[in-house]
Amino acid sequence: MLSELRIQDFAIIDDLTLTFDTGLVVFTGETGAGKSIIFDAVEILLGGRADNTAIRSGAEQALIEGTFHLADFLRPALHAILEREALLDDPEYVTLSREIRFSGRNVARVNGRTVNVSLLKELGEYLIDLHGQSEHLSLLRTREHLGLLDRYANLQTELENYQEVYKRYRLTRRKLEELHQAEKNAARQVDLLNYQINEIEAAALKPDEDAELKAERTRLANAESLAEAAQNALQALDDGTPEAPATTDLFGQAVHILNTLARIDPEQQSLADQAGTLFESIVDLARDVREYLEKIEFNPRRLDYVEERLNLIQNLSRKYGGSIPEILAYAEKARQELDNIQHAEERIGELERELEQLMAKLAQLGMALSAERRKAAQELAKAVQVELADLRMEGALFQVAFERRPDPEGLPVQGEGRLAFDSYGLEQVEFLIAPNPGEGFKPLVRIASGGETSRLMLALKNVLARADHVSTLIFDEIDQGIGGRVGVIVGQKLLKLAQQHQVLCITHMPQLAAFGNQHIHVEKVVEAGRTTTRAQVLSDDRRVTELALMFGEVSEGTLRSAQEILQTARRSILS
Repeated sequence: MLSELRIQDFAIIDDLTLTFDTGLVVFTGETGAGKSIIFDAVEILLGGRADNTAIRSGAEQALIEGTFHLADFLRPALHAILEREALLDDPEYVTLSREIRFSGRNVARVNGRTVNVSLLKELGEYLIDLHGQSEHLSLLRTREHLGLLDRYANLQTELENYQEVYKRYRLTRRKLEELHQAEKNAARQVDLLNYQINEIEAAALKPDEDAELKAERTRLANAESLAEAAQNALQALDDGTPEAPATTDLFGQAVHILNTLARIDPEQQSLADQAGTLFESIVDLARDVREYLEKIEFNPRRLDYVEERLNLIQNLSRKYGGSIPEILAYAEKARQELDNIQHAEERIGELERELEQLMAKLAQLGMALSAERRKAAQELAKAVQVELADLRMEGALFQVAFERRPDPEGLPVQGEGRLAFDSYGLEQVEFLIAPNPGEGFKPLVRIASGGETSRLMLALKNVLARADHVSTLIFDEIDQGIGGRVGVIVGQKLLKLAQQHQVLCITHMPQLAAFGNQHIHVEKVVEAGRTTTRAQVLSDDRRVTELALMFGEVSEGTLRSAQEILQTARRSILS
C-alpha cells in the first residue's frame, strides 16, 4: 500500500506530505483545488511522462516521492526485482522518487539510488493501478488476463501440474535438438574426437607428472653443481683432510672425553648422552649425503627426454586445458560425446518417443485446464454483469475471449488438429466489454475513458478482488454521470474492494465520500499572492461539515443529511 506521498514544487503544490491509511481513502474538494494534480504526481512517480512545465513557477525542480508498504503476496515478485538491481534495503518497504528538473533532465530513484524510469514502471505495475490512466491499469494489459482468470478460478494447482510437464517437454526437446544437430556434423566430429582422444591417451599422462618432471629437469641440468656441493659436504662431515679432520672424527673425540667425564662425575651423564645422540645424527647425516651423491647422475639423454616430455604436456595443455587433470577431463568429455554420437540414432528414437508421450500428456492437461477456464469465464462474466447492473450499467456486457492457433508442431488435440501452446496452456485470453447495446464487444483498452470506464473497472476489480495482485487502486472520476443513489452503491463496492486492497478515490458525491475509512480534503488557497494546494485529513466533526458542503450550503438540513449518510456508511463498515 501507499504509506506516504510527498510532493514538492509540482504545479500549484509547494510542499505537501500525505500519510495514508489502509482501506478506502477519499479525496474531496472543489473543482480545480488540486485533487487530480495529486494523482498526476502519482502517475509520474510510476514512470509516466514528465516535463519541466509541471515545475512550480519560480522553482528549479519538482520532487515526488512515495513510500510503499509491501503486502505479503507482493514481496516475492518485488524482492526478486529489487535483488536483481541490488536495491533491496528493507524487506517491508520500498521508496520511489522522481525529480523533474528545469534543465530538462529527470532523475528516477528507488530506495535513494538512481535508476532508469523503466524500473519505476516495472515496480509500479505491482504497486498501483491508476484508473483513468490506462498506461498504469493492469486490467488493460492483455497479458495479465490469463493469470487473473486462473487465480479467479483457483487453478494454481492445475497450472503447476501442466507447467511441470511443460518443463520436462522443453528439456527433452532441447536434448533432441542437440542430438539432431550433432548428427548433422557426425562424420567430421567423430574424426576430430577420435584424434583428440588418441592424442591424449597416447601421452599416458599421470596426475602431477609435470611437477615431478620439472623437479627432475632441475636436478639433471645442475648435476655437476649438485655433486660438487654434496662432495664438499661429505668431506666436511665424514672424509676430512690432513689439514681439516672430519666432523665425525672430531665429534667422536668429544664423545669419548665426555664419557670419561661422566664416569668421574655421574651427575654429568646427560652431557655424555646428548653428545652421543648428536654424534649418531651426524653419522646419519653423512650417510644420507653419501647416498644422495651416489644417486646424482650425469645423463644428457635423460635430460633430453624430460624436456621432450614437458614440451608434450605443454602442447596438450594449450589445446585441451591448463593442467593435466583438465586434459584428462577433456578426454573423458570427448569420449562421452563420441559415445553419444555413435549411439545418437538409438537415443534420438528414445527421445522422440518420450517427446510424443509428453506432448500427449500436455494436450490432456491443457484441455482439462481449458475446460476449467471456460467454466470460470462464464461465471466471471455473470458476476461482472451483476456488478455492472448494480452500477446502473445494465446494458453493458462482459465476456472472456479465447483464442487458439493451429501449429503443425503443436499439441495434438482430438478434433482440432495440432494447436500452438506455451507454458500457460493452449490458448490466449482477453477480457472484452460491450459498454452499450448494439456496439459489439471491444478490448478493454478501447473503451471510452472517464467515469464509465472507472465503473467498469470497479465492477471487474470487485469480482477479481482476490485474484488481483496490485495492492493499491486509484479511481479518478468514478462518480461522473451518476446520481446519489448509485453513489451509495459505488461507495459500498469501493468499501468492499478496500477489504482486499488500499483504494484511493476522488469524488464530488457526499454519498460516496461517506464510505471512506480516511477522508482527505483538498483546497486551493492564496498566500502572499501565490496559489497553493493544501490537503488535510478530516476529523469526524470537520468531516460532517465537509459532507454538508458537498450537499450545498451548510444548514440544519444538509448537516442532518451528512450525519445520516455517515451513519449509513458506518453500518456498512462495521457489517
